[in-house]
Amino acid sequence: MPAPKGNRNAKGNRGGGRPSRYKAEYATLAERVALLGATDADLARIFDVSESTINAWKREHVEFSEALKRGKDDADAKVAKSLYRRALGYSHRAVKIVTVAQGNNMGSVVEEVPYTERYPPDTTAAIFWLKNRRPDQWRDKQEHDHTSGGEPFTFTLAIGERSGDGNP
Repeated sequence: MPAPKGNRNAKGNRGGGRPSRYKAEYATLAERVALLGATDADLARIFDVSESTINAWKREHVEFSEALKRGKDDADAKVAKSLYRRALGYSHRAVKIVTVAQGNNMGSVVEEVPYTERYPPDTTAAIFWLKNRRPDQWRDKQEHDHTSGGEPFTFTLAIGERSGDGNP
């Protein structure tokens, strides 16, 4: 059924429907919160709209969709890099703050002592990485082919037959 004539806000009329709540600055904000790991459901709460509205904005506003993709891709890359480093083990320079006694009741002084902090490889991180990167080789459930040349095995079982010597 067509929209009533003269009703500019009716869906189906040129320029009709409710005006969008989308604003150009939403693209920048969306990218920033996506960098923090926000999902589409989180974005909907932030912008006080439904998740379907977020999906519509992604379809209708290229800059919004691309900003979200950049934010999510950057966040995922940072997490992947951290997981990879944790799986292999890593080290970094650090500074320890210590109090050193001067002796002879001379008090103490605070010193910064540089050192290398080392983290051993993490087996759980390595397993997680491999299960996601190479599921064909590292999944928990292994598929075994119990066929003969691609065809199922065929068994014939004879019941009740005896040989002439009385043995089954």
